[in-house]
Amino acid sequence: MTKKNKLQEDFAGLQEEKQRLEVLLHLAQNLQTHLELEDLLLTTMEEVGRILQADRCSVFLLDEEKHELWSIVALGVEKGREIRFPADKGIAGYVAMTGENLNIENAYEDPRFNPGIDQQTGYRTQSVLTMPLSSKTGDTIGIVQVLNKRNGIFTSQDEELLNAISQIAATTIENSILYQEQVESLNSFVETLAATLDTRDYITAGHSRRVTLYTTAMCRQMGMQADCCKQLRYAGLLHDIGKLGIPEAVLFKAGKLDNDEYEIIKKHPAITREILDNMHFPRNLKAVPDIASTHHEKINGDGYPNGLKADEIPLGGRILALADVFDALTSTRQYHDREPIETVWDIIEREKGETFDPDVIDIFLRIPLKKIIEILEFGFTHKFDYKELSRVADVPFRKIIEIKGKGAQALTAEEQTTLNVFDKYYQKSY
Repeated sequence: MTKKNKLQEDFAGLQEEKQRLEVLLHLAQNLQTHLELEDLLLTTMEEVGRILQADRCSVFLLDEEKHELWSIVALGVEKGREIRFPADKGIAGYVAMTGENLNIENAYEDPRFNPGIDQQTGYRTQSVLTMPLSSKTGDTIGIVQVLNKRNGIFTSQDEELLNAISQIAATTIENSILYQEQVESLNSFVETLAATLDTRDYITAGHSRRVTLYTTAMCRQMGMQADCCKQLRYAGLLHDIGKLGIPEAVLFKAGKLDNDEYEIIKKHPAITREILDNMHFPRNLKAVPDIASTHHEKINGDGYPNGLKADEIPLGGRILALADVFDALTSTRQYHDREPIETVWDIIEREKGETFDPDVIDIFLRIPLKKIIEILEFGFTHKFDYKELSRVADVPFRKIIEIKGKGAQALTAEEQTTLNVFDKYYQKSY
């Protein structure tokens, strides 16, 4: 080999090593951007496929309950199609069960290979490089697998790169699983608290759930970020949790409250704040106590518990305030039916700029009528005629208020249809 050829070979080797290091660098950078797990793994596998010249790259996670491996990422497979197979089958299953690395030149000559996946997908597997994904305690949580190197077989350098990526990916996946378990635990706890309130305050059962649904519907209309919507969801579920500290004699009184009793009721937002301040919320949910405890504040400063004005009230609190009153006026209680929707909206309009934020009212009016109906009758949607409701799927709630303000003779055929659908569900005649 000439000196020139040797330099060219060394340069090519350095270039290849540079590319491998870039893959690891990009993976580290992507971790810092807090991508969703699937997006992160997809980006990583795309780079792995490029640098290893692999035809397909997949990450399979171990479902211990079903004793199956399932594809969280599978490049080259139809998008949205999940591959599942027994956790002890095939090369992937062998690696998952033993924790060994496998580099196989010809899959069909290996007795551990399971051709069933090829038969399902129409693919022809040749070379296979498979590595386990191990937790901090050494338990296998899945495997990463690359198939069919385009030029030859997978090398020891390929093994080193995939092994390094597997270790990083395993840590990321494990952290993501732990985080998801924490989220599910918090969600379960909050749902249980809300259900506890419903159990105690049977008169307003379902109120917190409906308020939450109205609130999240407004979030979607505003295009809020996911974390903001999560905060509002939890605040909606917990906004009345302070009523657990109100004596039953006052909370369940059938008649009008006297002044002293009303002052007791007015304490519930402050009690809500006290309860929620003692709960640990992650950083992206730190505003939940502020939002939940300000749903009785008013734009003009006449609300309670702190007499906050306008922008002093968190936006979430202003959203909750409208959802809370709208649900109270449109709920069927033991001692009264729903108020006519015209009456409900007249009350809200009179309080625009006084109790309610005008911008929030405008957002509420944009919610699709179908969504409003589903929330109004939450718990009874199994009885709905969804073909009929599809007629008002794109009609904003504002339209029904406009229709109610017209005389029957002035309605178009389309407006009459909209009115008939709304009245049927609002009057519970479905």
